[in-house]
Amino acid sequence: MLNFHSIKDYQILLANGETSCVEAVSFYIDNIKKNQHLNAFLEVYETEALERASLLDAARNSNQKTGKLHGVIVGLKDVICHKDHVASAGSRILENFHSVYNATVVEKLLAEDAIIIGRQNCDEFAMGSSNENSAYGNVLNAADNSKVPGGSSGGSAVSVQANLCMISLGSDTGGSVRQPADFCGIVGLKPSYGRVSRFGLIAYASSFDQIGIFTKTIADAALVLEVISGSDEYDSTNTTSNFYYERNLSLSDKKFRVGYFPTTFNHESLDREIGVKQKDFIDHLFKNDIEILPIDFDLLDYIVPAYYILTTAEASSNLSRYDGLKYGASQQATQLDDQIISTRSNFLGKEVKRRIMLGTFVLSEGYYDAYVTQAQKVRNILLQKIQSVFRQVDAIIFPVSPTTAFKFGEKSNDPIEMFLADIYTVFANLTGIPAISIPLFKHSNGMPFGIQVMASHLNELTLLALSEKLMAINKQLNN
Repeated sequence: MLNFHSIKDYQILLANGETSCVEAVSFYIDNIKKNQHLNAFLEVYETEALERASLLDAARNSNQKTGKLHGVIVGLKDVICHKDHVASAGSRILENFHSVYNATVVEKLLAEDAIIIGRQNCDEFAMGSSNENSAYGNVLNAADNSKVPGGSSGGSAVSVQANLCMISLGSDTGGSVRQPADFCGIVGLKPSYGRVSRFGLIAYASSFDQIGIFTKTIADAALVLEVISGSDEYDSTNTTSNFYYERNLSLSDKKFRVGYFPTTFNHESLDREIGVKQKDFIDHLFKNDIEILPIDFDLLDYIVPAYYILTTAEASSNLSRYDGLKYGASQQATQLDDQIISTRSNFLGKEVKRRIMLGTFVLSEGYYDAYVTQAQKVRNILLQKIQSVFRQVDAIIFPVSPTTAFKFGEKSNDPIEMFLADIYTVFANLTGIPAISIPLFKHSNGMPFGIQVMASHLNELTLLALSEKLMAINKQLNN
């Protein structure tokens, strides 16, 4: 039985001949089959993964040079394109669509000897905070099957949580990596906007979307980021700078200055036990060479409205391509308008329709200035605010979610309540900064939760080094 702890430990086992890529793939395939009830994977590439594992074993055994992710078994959220494989975005409208190219992140994973084991369930077109919006059924939280895994990357989070793969790639438009990571008790990293190419990512809201990483350790998240980051001629918003994990070592002894917004920890939506444990943890940081600075912030209640106005506006534009004419499912009709209306009515889910209609409304003549223009003003104010904050501190600490994982159906009848569940995560997407959810605590209800760390744009080095330090401090406190 493979007992995976980290990429480094696994690759030592490979090098010493104590396991093989084929054995590892076989283990995960068996585990996926045993845990089919979780509904985390929509498709498993069993034959393909075993064949690639065999080739990698042969290359290693013949002393050929191996990649940074040699033998690492990866799952892909069903919004990341993989050539000649289905990419459905959790939707019936793309149920039989096969991608004709690889996303840039997939190319980079394969170039470094990773093994892609399958595609993972998600909220339709990445729209959701609970994974209750997939056309292919709910994903179940492995810690409690009556609870949601978070969304929209619920399948990707549960796959790492339940040992169905070593790492997963998801997407984060407003917290869709960090919130499910929090609900599942694992690490969830959203890089800076532009750090990782979006080429091959099925778009929800293009100025917010970012491919993110699920792992069990900070070091694994850093290594995967090193592999998938960097310039890409196919993405004009992508930065030319690369991220190098080894540099984190030089920050291990740094005396960090960390800010927090008291309003976020005192907000009425935050579960009392979560708030108490997080504030107690912040108090302990003083004793561990971390300077803590409270910062005034009076914009919290503006964040979610601004986010949903702008993202739905972008979604209305991005999803206009799904018309039943070019690709994807089609409901045939004699008139063009009837075909478009019938296709979208029959093959798009309720939440996607809601967001398209909301986005179309705020973009319409007479309402654009009242909604989109005002939301853009809020976004600009937040950008100015965060730039000012990072002139004072190295990073800021936030809660991740107001609650731990909630029961299926608990919030689905109230879309406003569901939207407000994103109150702590959308800030990083509005401002484009990197953020990470790190697992630290357990609630009295038995569910995990953690804390969120954010750093300045393209400063993932500080983000990851501080996160490792926070996890080490928490481990000491619990020993």
